[in-house]
Amino acid sequence: MNMEVKNSVKPVDYIDSMKILEKRVIDVFEGKKDELLWILEHQTICTAGTSSKDNDLLDKNLKVIKTNRGGKHTIHSPGQKIVYFVLNLNKREKDIKKLINNVELCIINILKEYNINSYNDPKNIGIWVNKNNESKKIAAIGVKVKKWIAYHGFSLNVCNDLSIYKGIVPCGIREKGIISLKKMGIKNYNNIEEIIKNNFLNIFH
Repeated sequence: MNMEVKNSVKPVDYIDSMKILEKRVIDVFEGKKDELLWILEHQTICTAGTSSKDNDLLDKNLKVIKTNRGGKHTIHSPGQKIVYFVLNLNKREKDIKKLINNVELCIINILKEYNINSYNDPKNIGIWVNKNNESKKIAAIGVKVKKWIAYHGFSLNVCNDLSIYKGIVPCGIREKGIISLKKMGIKNYNNIEEIIKNNFLNIFH
């Protein structure tokens, strides 16, 4: 299957990106356009997924956008890579669990290229690393499936401001922290888009 790969250099407005994704879902389902991999960044925004709870929003001044992806509250901000996709499961395996496992594997493989060992947690969706004997989340996953078209994707903390997360309970998990490639000691991540693209296509193309 053909897949279009887009890399947006300038930050993309969150609501605009959702409109583009939703339209692409219809076009892929109807066979009008190819599947999509889209790497981008957002300006600072808090989004709340379908299983979010109001008491996970600690800073009531934070602007929150409700979204139809799975998951709870998360923060998007400059320095965090957003990896959106639109995949046609009608032409792949109709197996959502396997899809999530493959997304997790993709992120784990990306981090391996920076010599970072990471892992999934069956109880807490996302990808985690150990730092100072603590589990910290480095990537969040949120996927929606409509007519067996899977979309949304994952976010990877590269060099974003992690202090913004103090305004929420990230993904509804109170006892674990958040971390980034920068906080893991990675100083050079200039080629991160290429590494994301190559690892994603290795699994999904």
